[in-house]
Amino acid sequence: MSAGCTYDGCTVAETGRCALERDIATCSYRIGNQPETESSTADDDLTTNGESGAPVLTSPEENPSFPPSTTLGPDEVEEMMHRRYVKVVGILGDPESGKTACLASLYLLVSNAMLEGWSFADSRSLMAFEDIARGARRWNDGQPPEQMTTHTEMADERQPGFLHLRLRRKTDRRIVDLALPDLPGEWTKALIRSAVSDRFEFLRSSDVVWFIVDGRILADRERRKGAILRLGQLAGRLRTLIEGKMPRVLVVITHRDRHEPDTAVIAQMVTELAKQDVSFMVRHVAPFSENEDIKAGFGLSELITDTVGESNALPHFWPETSPTLGGSSFLSYRRDQ
Repeated sequence: MSAGCTYDGCTVAETGRCALERDIATCSYRIGNQPETESSTADDDLTTNGESGAPVLTSPEENPSFPPSTTLGPDEVEEMMHRRYVKVVGILGDPESGKTACLASLYLLVSNAMLEGWSFADSRSLMAFEDIARGARRWNDGQPPEQMTTHTEMADERQPGFLHLRLRRKTDRRIVDLALPDLPGEWTKALIRSAVSDRFEFLRSSDVVWFIVDGRILADRERRKGAILRLGQLAGRLRTLIEGKMPRVLVVITHRDRHEPDTAVIAQMVTELAKQDVSFMVRHVAPFSENEDIKAGFGLSELITDTVGESNALPHFWPETSPTLGGSSFLSYRRDQ
């Protein structure tokens, strides 16, 4: 093989003649006329990609991005429930009763490490929390705005949007995932009027239901009776919607900073909901406060504690028991023979 040819015995470099009597310009053995093989092509690509500053991998068609942190749909909540236990909370109440204010105040307390007994662990809907809490951060020359939170508007009128919040309880380090729906009050009014329940299918999977009641209306003698009657009707709708065991019901009375609890009003609520065979626990809250003696966020930590409930003690995997005479058929078998 010569310097100019790969054919063994060819002297084309010395004589200028091809040993196979071929045209030198087209001979396949002639160096420079050989087609690039797959290995040489791969080597060239490797060399090109290995050059300083050259990309090792091709760039993706789209830039990677974090998953959206807005409200979650029912399908996303269900997917999350496949991986771990999620406590679904139903939140119902008339417009302007304080549903969104409770969620906004809860988020502000958690974000500032001020939710007593609880600490923040994670959330998949931080931007949604930011949106509803934005009004609480706006001030007009040092004065609070007329409305702390914006009116809830649903992107999809047929299904709810959920806020996700993962909390860690300080007493036992238990981690809890909460799915909290932010629903407009018009949905609750429609449920009471016409029993339109398609949008409330998630209540069948709920562990706890909050009935949000405006404390200002309960303090008004002329309007409190109507509010209590609607609360009883709402309990009846919930009873009809859910088959089997009812979730725990918490009646959350807002505006505790303005009005103190009235035992007579609570007794009327107990009587009205008892007609629907619904028992409940009352929790007074003040998401925002205009009273120096009542801090903003009053009652929300207790509300979360009541919602989560107490941890059940784990039973002993293999309890120790002492055998008793005649207490086991196996041990007593043919003992007298």
